[in-house]
Amino acid sequence: MRWSLMLAAAAGLVGSKSNAQGVLVPGPGPYPHDGGPGFGITRIVRTASAVQATLSDQVLHYEVDETYANRGGGLGEVDYYFPLPPNAAFEDLRLSINGEMVSGEVLSASEARGIYEEIVRRRRDPALVEWMGQGLLHARIFPIAPGEEKRVVVRFQSVITREGDAVRVDYKRPSPVPYSVGQAQQAYDTEGGESSFTLRYPAAAGYGEPYSPTHALVVRTSGDMKTVGVDGAARDITILLPVARSKQPAISVLTNAPSGDRGYALITIAPPAVLPQALPRDITFVVDVSGSMSGRKIAQARDAGKALLATLGPRDRFRLIDFDSDVRTFRDAFSDATPANVEAADRYLEGLEAHGSTNIEGALRSALGTSANGASSDDAERVQLVLFLTDGEPTVGERDPRALTKLASQMRGTRHVFTFGLGADVNASLLEQMALDGHGATNFVRPDEDIERAVSVVASRLRDPVLTDVRVEADGITLSSVTPTMIPDLFAGQSIVLLGRYQGSGHATIRVSGRTAHGPASWTHESDFPARSTDNSFIPRLWATQRIGWLTAERRAHGASPEVDAEIKDLGERYGIPTELTSYLVREPVMVGVAIPMPPPTSGMPRRGDATPAAAPSREARFEEAKQATAMRASSSLAAADSATDAYAAASPQAPAVRRIGNRVFERQSDSSWMDRNYKPAMRRIRIQAYSAAYFEVLTTLPELRDAFALGDHVVVAGRALAIEVTTDAGAPASLDAADRTALRENW
Repeated sequence: MRWSLMLAAAAGLVGSKSNAQGVLVPGPGPYPHDGGPGFGITRIVRTASAVQATLSDQVLHYEVDETYANRGGGLGEVDYYFPLPPNAAFEDLRLSINGEMVSGEVLSASEARGIYEEIVRRRRDPALVEWMGQGLLHARIFPIAPGEEKRVVVRFQSVITREGDAVRVDYKRPSPVPYSVGQAQQAYDTEGGESSFTLRYPAAAGYGEPYSPTHALVVRTSGDMKTVGVDGAARDITILLPVARSKQPAISVLTNAPSGDRGYALITIAPPAVLPQALPRDITFVVDVSGSMSGRKIAQARDAGKALLATLGPRDRFRLIDFDSDVRTFRDAFSDATPANVEAADRYLEGLEAHGSTNIEGALRSALGTSANGASSDDAERVQLVLFLTDGEPTVGERDPRALTKLASQMRGTRHVFTFGLGADVNASLLEQMALDGHGATNFVRPDEDIERAVSVVASRLRDPVLTDVRVEADGITLSSVTPTMIPDLFAGQSIVLLGRYQGSGHATIRVSGRTAHGPASWTHESDFPARSTDNSFIPRLWATQRIGWLTAERRAHGASPEVDAEIKDLGERYGIPTELTSYLVREPVMVGVAIPMPPPTSGMPRRGDATPAAAPSREARFEEAKQATAMRASSSLAAADSATDAYAAASPQAPAVRRIGNRVFERQSDSSWMDRNYKPAMRRIRIQAYSAAYFEVLTTLPELRDAFALGDHVVVAGRALAIEVTTDAGAPASLDAADRTALRENW
């Protein structure tokens, strides 16, 4: 998935002083206050944080379990910000409600927000997870009452990355940057509670001894699993697991085919350890030096250019282009990366000053124009890279982002374009589309972060190209909807991870081809693609997350369209992923339509409309009163839920009951049955009695349906070409006949 600039805009809210990833920020709350000392203060502290990452089949499964408490006297809404790592797929967020951990459901963004606000008015306990750009989740949680604790559990998956001869596991704790909530009666604090990070992986997986450049490690083996704990207070955690060196390229395939329809595939391509002669590079660094880059930004840009020069090898060549209202170059053509030329370029960078406007069109024409590049632009033996850094919108020359994107696409040729947006004023859509079209990537960096590190990391990873112009094809099955849509080049010590759908089944050959320093190359891998398989159930959500990321970038670049919007909403709802158009809502079980008896305000509590608030009791007394009110509310809520029937959940047309089971979404019908959204009226239904011999035979044959059947005694589950209906109707068959068994085998 691509990172959105909205990350930078929200960055001020993500910081905290504690050693865990999520951050709770007190909101303004719907309650008035009397201005007395201590009244209404919402003081949130983190009391515990436990992060567990489990590595299995190239994928890290994260569970972040955190507990917060309100040590103040105010009752109000709080916001939970959670930054996901790149290429991560959100699975779910669970919230403690009345002592029970409750998961959520995906609804349209407007519907979820409306339900949330209605619940807030009733002072119930929902949590709304909204999309704030790729990489950042925002959960609005209400209420966290005085003396109350809230436990939040977030789960997500991420594909591992390779660094040289090791796979890399990263966990980034938030920067200790203070934020402003703008309300005098609010505060955020930490008690320094327990905090832990644990990595688990199979002991027989063949990894070497774990190493961390950031922390001391404690490694234990228990049964068939290894557990790695970290010791130290450093904010960012990095763990490296050495992998066995291979003289051959490594291609691995993981599959999942839950419905017998199109399956899902995760394909990993790793280069050989013994490399052929690496291809030389032509690198163009384009840097914005307009007036808005003054101060720290221009210093960062100079350092970024120097960091890039430090990655050059003796066979590489480079160009430096700086632009404001005008465009200038270090030299007219590419320079060889000799010590003398690099030293001269360092001096050139040191002399850069910020002034003028932002002429992105002129910079693109200079960087991508054939005449400016000379012979190297047509030199098929060299890899050509463009790194483009800016902090603002175009203000001189062509200003239309679509026109600039089209210009870059037309002039790019074989160059790979990597873009860097510094700060919140850049045009995210323009930079994303330039990178998408240019087989590159986009990095958005806050002004308080190190842009030089971001540039040097990209340049270092692009140091030794092994295979360029990469193509992946399949014989025996058909691959489709592959992400990323533009397959990147393969570099030494890195791997390419592709996610896609496949049609067909059986034995197939994956063919990876491209260009090396010695000419064309092709690698193959034999693999079986099953017609049905419940293994690797995380792959569909990873694929859907990447697909949504690509669609969202297209939506920002070209505007909304009914087709793109419909696909984003469908993917978000089907796979339980917050998007621009869908949100994830946690609701108290059996709550819709239930009246909430609330305790009357005490004599010391101000009421809406009171002209003069009564004298406030002591802070300790208010704390105890509010704590008792919280207990009463929880007790009343539980009693109401116990006496309610399932009809409440179906009573409100604004809030239909929806449950997600794995990759299936079920809706509660008016008769309290659960219907799979994939069901089509034309499908044949196989009806079976609940808990009969047929019921247990189906579960033995299709064990992946256990969670779906657990919804209740009236469930319809859809397969590829037929459906299974579980019912308590006495007329439903209690056993399967031969025709039913054949239909399940051939059409499920």
